[in-house]
Amino acid sequence: MHNIFIEGIQGMGKSTLLQKIAEKRPDLHVCREGDYSPVELAWCAWMTEGEYYAMKERYPALQKELETNTFREDDRYIVTYTKILTDIPGFHKDLERFEIYNGRKSREELEDIVRMRYRRFSGTGYLFECAFLQNIVEDLILFHQMSDDEIVAFYRKLYDEVRKENFLLLYLYGGNLEESTEIIRKERCDSHGKEMWYPLMMNYLCESPWGKAHGCSGFGDLVAHLRHRQQVELRILQEVVRERAVILPSRGWKEEEMAELVRE
Repeated sequence: MHNIFIEGIQGMGKSTLLQKIAEKRPDLHVCREGDYSPVELAWCAWMTEGEYYAMKERYPALQKELETNTFREDDRYIVTYTKILTDIPGFHKDLERFEIYNGRKSREELEDIVRMRYRRFSGTGYLFECAFLQNIVEDLILFHQMSDDEIVAFYRKLYDEVRKENFLLLYLYGGNLEESTEIIRKERCDSHGKEMWYPLMMNYLCESPWGKAHGCSGFGDLVAHLRHRQQVELRILQEVVRERAVILPSRGWKEEEMAELVRE
């Protein structure tokens, strides 16, 4: 049984495709961003035993929620902290410190963690959202400022850890990134029409080491970054993943085609 990975730039319709596949394949174990995943750590705290118990002592009112959202892997505690709803000041910022992305780990530490988790993963029947490319590639570009060649080399090592006979990556591609970015900018607003996603994404880009080095400040810079990331990801598919990747149009993919690709 395949493990299916869904990837693509923001606004390509990854969540929609994941939901369609989940409906067609209710036997699959779905891992969305922020869920506990055996391979990905986005939106999760990666903690030592001491760090974990210190958090439990610091937030006694949330001990039950912390326990419910914690998964132990050997000597590490993984906390899906964004799933804990609370108005306690500082809680989410406190846990955010233990994520592995946004330059919080060195390049070597990041590679060791990611490769180790893929090496240990032997399960089948999973449906993953943004677990192989998006968060890792963003981090390598924006915070470690690696060249395209270095990123592809990183992925050659990572893909060596993958059980390829069970691996299928579906990549949603769209050529008009200005239009797709503008659409999600307008869609991802609160009930009063206030933009939510765009300011966060711009701050993330502009405050990153790469963004500062390149003087990023506006919409065009965000589109240019997304275009660059898409080019890097497509190169990884072409040079590393090869026949285990299928590129689908972000709009207009046929459900019949998709169902055939993901049938058991």
